[in-house]
Amino acid sequence: MKKPLQLMRISLLSAALGLAATLSLPAQAATDEQLLPIQHQWAKIQYDLPEKERAGAFATLADVIEAARDKYPGDTELLIWQGIVVSSQAGAEGGLGALKLAKQARKLFEQAIKQNPAALNGSALTSLGTLYHKIPGWPLGFGDDKKAAELFKQALEISPDGLDTNYFYGSYLLDEGDRAAARAALQKALAAPPRPQRPKADAGRRQEVEQLLDTLS
Repeated sequence: MKKPLQLMRISLLSAALGLAATLSLPAQAATDEQLLPIQHQWAKIQYDLPEKERAGAFATLADVIEAARDKYPGDTELLIWQGIVVSSQAGAEGGLGALKLAKQARKLFEQAIKQNPAALNGSALTSLGTLYHKIPGWPLGFGDDKKAAELFKQALEISPDGLDTNYFYGSYLLDEGDRAAARAALQKALAAPPRPQRPKADAGRRQEVEQLLDTLS
């Protein structure tokens, strides 16, 4: 008969081996079918709802994504979409509350970039670049146009022909006063291949591109 101490050692070793086996399993990722409702809901809020209703709707959607991330904690695409929704909420809210949300979104994008900068065609890089460009600089915020430019260029290396990548870069260039480069980027955005699963987002974004191009006429 084994002594109690030996039994304890065997039990602890078995538990440790079981934990190691569990930790070595690859993290399960959310499927496209699980991501699409989030993407569609974001587009519906952004392009269909009145402005005064968007902040609350984005907050609710962010909670939905947070719950999904509890189920798929290592999923980079969910992480990016949470950042997109939180930053969209910041834009809808405005004021001092927007800066707190922007800082939260920045952390989410930075984490996503550490995990996989190429996920969703570099969307975390594009979105983080937009935050650095739109947020005020010190002492009010963390805005930094030089940092924004670096992030946009990294995103363009991953997705040189993307609709969102070229739209946000074109918007940045326009704000920086480089009208010729802005026009080129925005025209490239309009020529981007459609995303069949995201028609509302495509239509809304293309309209935004055309509005910026109109200012360059």
